[in-house]
Amino acid sequence: MIGFHPKENIQLKVVNSDMGDNNSNYKLYFKIIEKYGPQGFAGIDPNDPIILDAEQMMEKNDQFIYFGDLILFQILYTSKRSMDMMGVDPGALSGAHFFKAVHPDEMNRNILGRSILLKLAHELYLVEQGYKVLSTNFMMKNAEGKYDNVLMQFYIYYSTIPYKSVFVLKVHTNINWFKKHKRGYHYYLGDDLSNFRFPDNELLRNGNVFSRREFDILQLIEKGHSSEQIAEKLFISTNTVNTHRRNILHKFGKVQMSELIHDLKEKGIL
Repeated sequence: MIGFHPKENIQLKVVNSDMGDNNSNYKLYFKIIEKYGPQGFAGIDPNDPIILDAEQMMEKNDQFIYFGDLILFQILYTSKRSMDMMGVDPGALSGAHFFKAVHPDEMNRNILGRSILLKLAHELYLVEQGYKVLSTNFMMKNAEGKYDNVLMQFYIYYSTIPYKSVFVLKVHTNINWFKKHKRGYHYYLGDDLSNFRFPDNELLRNGNVFSRREFDILQLIEKGHSSEQIAEKLFISTNTVNTHRRNILHKFGKVQMSELIHDLKEKGIL
């Protein structure tokens, strides 16, 4: 896997050349970075064998990708399947399309995710080195107006090529085949590159195990609401709220809710 050295404006530096079998099918995406990243992903040849192979793989995997600049907040190149999956022409795709497509029940979590993404970009920009992997899943409206379970994976990296910025490779994957998503959602933030691969059951079961109701309750607890206040806001009984609180603590092996809230905020989940 490649990244860019902050002190070398011409040469690419290998961050991890041994990607392994589980994530070898993302090598094509990093070949595109290696070839077209130095020109800011401008002038990508749709007939380039690398691009053709990548498009064929995305058709098979029900994916599309884009490359962007997180400091300028611009999408620089989008693969053609954005039309098939979201009903948006690749040349017109913007962040607003994802914001509008997310299910209303997951809007707060989507806003939080966008904030985390931008925070990571600015942290890498300030230290002038490094990369991060961020991934989670949302219910997103497709080209037919129906909601799909979609995995969003981001490889975020600092570069001085062709100019100083933080770039992103975003992989958008339909995971309707994954049947466990109603019990929670996948979440990963870190620098373990083995988590940036085509999704399988093992990958998707990692991360945040909260249900939507549990996440709503955690957000209200974090804001200082009591069980009685939460019950009133969510139109459920206080006993139900307290049961959720016990289940949440049990999932993470915690005794105190304050300790759990602190950990989740440190991880960027709350």
